[in-house]
Amino acid sequence: MDIPQGVVLAFDFGLARTGVAVGNTLTGTARALAIIDSPTNDARWQGIAPLIEEWQPAFLVVGVPRMGDGTPSTLTARCERFARQLGGRYRKKVFTVDERFSSVEVACGRDRIDDKAAAVILEQFFREAGTASDYSSLE
Repeated sequence: MDIPQGVVLAFDFGLARTGVAVGNTLTGTARALAIIDSPTNDARWQGIAPLIEEWQPAFLVVGVPRMGDGTPSTLTARCERFARQLGGRYRKKVFTVDERFSSVEVACGRDRIDDKAAAVILEQFFREAGTASDYSSLE
């Protein structure tokens, strides 16, 4: 898989909040960046736009939830749609990663863990880049 080098933004999509992390392919590290309160799609896009502008990512990563057995969850289709919309809106390559355990990894008694979950998603992408799905060419 051809993976661009540089800064990467990752997203933990949620109906109420979307977590965002930033990382770098050269170091393979990621850190929590922001939680976007997103009661509406417009609010979500208004929160994402300045981050894309500031960080100028080489590509984007979106976590896609699945059930423990790998079957689609109730949010799988929405996350895949979000990934396609990101790619179309910002003309960036978008990869998806199975995020079924990202929130569990960071659950530490905090209610707002979305940004940390996004960092886990990005770290997982760096570890498993060869198995991520590329959504940049889908409509």
